[in-house]
Amino acid sequence: MPFLGVDPWRWQYFADVACPRNLGIPIDEASAWELYPELRWVHNKLTIAASQGLPHGPHGVMPRRFPVFSKPIFNMRGMGTGGRVVRTPREYLLSIQPGHMWMQLLTGAHVSTDVALARGKPVWMRHSTGVPMGGGMFDYWIVHAAPRPALERYLSRWIRENLDGFSGVVNFESIGGRIIECHLRMADQWPDLNGRGWLEAAVELYRSGRWRWRDNPRRIAYSVALFGPHGFRWTIDPKLVDRLRRQPGVSSIQITFDEGKPPSAHAMPPGGFRLAIVNCWSLDLGKRIRAILKRAFVSRPG
Repeated sequence: MPFLGVDPWRWQYFADVACPRNLGIPIDEASAWELYPELRWVHNKLTIAASQGLPHGPHGVMPRRFPVFSKPIFNMRGMGTGGRVVRTPREYLLSIQPGHMWMQLLTGAHVSTDVALARGKPVWMRHSTGVPMGGGMFDYWIVHAAPRPALERYLSRWIRENLDGFSGVVNFESIGGRIIECHLRMADQWPDLNGRGWLEAAVELYRSGRWRWRDNPRRIAYSVALFGPHGFRWTIDPKLVDRLRRQPGVSSIQITFDEGKPPSAHAMPPGGFRLAIVNCWSLDLGKRIRAILKRAFVSRPG
């Protein structure tokens, strides 16, 4: 399939989008690794920190100042796996493990930004912010309509220095206006919230290097998450989910796991097992739909 690495619950966004068979569009980290061997350095979080002059080092090198943020150098599965704040030298020495790094602990807004690049030139950006609830989990994300001019200028400079000539959609995660991660793929949780025809424009961008999308007046949107406790197998009536998807104001509902796989086979944050995501145009509606889903899920020890 031309869209590579799509989770089963997100095929609803891509299944009906025409795409040339010989065109590969990465939707996960592993596919981007295979498609762009010359850009594999992007997956290395040490390199991302170094490209911005941020203090950083692999585990085993003592930070000069604390606190720092510790995480895997490579994380191909996402969900913030292995990330934590380290506050003291003693805590750092006790937490050293192979394949991990530390970097300056950044503060400020944590923003996810999708950028469409046409031959290395940013031609479209959109920003999202999450509302955290602890344990690596997010209560919901806001897909903003408004620009962030200072962040957009910073990302544009970094792109000019590091991704010259690239065509496609790139996702950045930043904190306080500095990049913590760069992904050579789009954020696949909410492409439906960018507007009708956006994915078709993305296909054309990968095919020809031209961006033909024009935003209609943007609408602020929401992606509302539902978590359950770890250690259980979960199931829900798909007919109920289909009925809820048809509610006015609901763009999509994802049941974000594969019932055919054990829970341990899924990449999940330490605080909980993600069950569902409701993409919608009203936060109140999204929370109401989430409450219905929560009551409908059935669990058994896993």
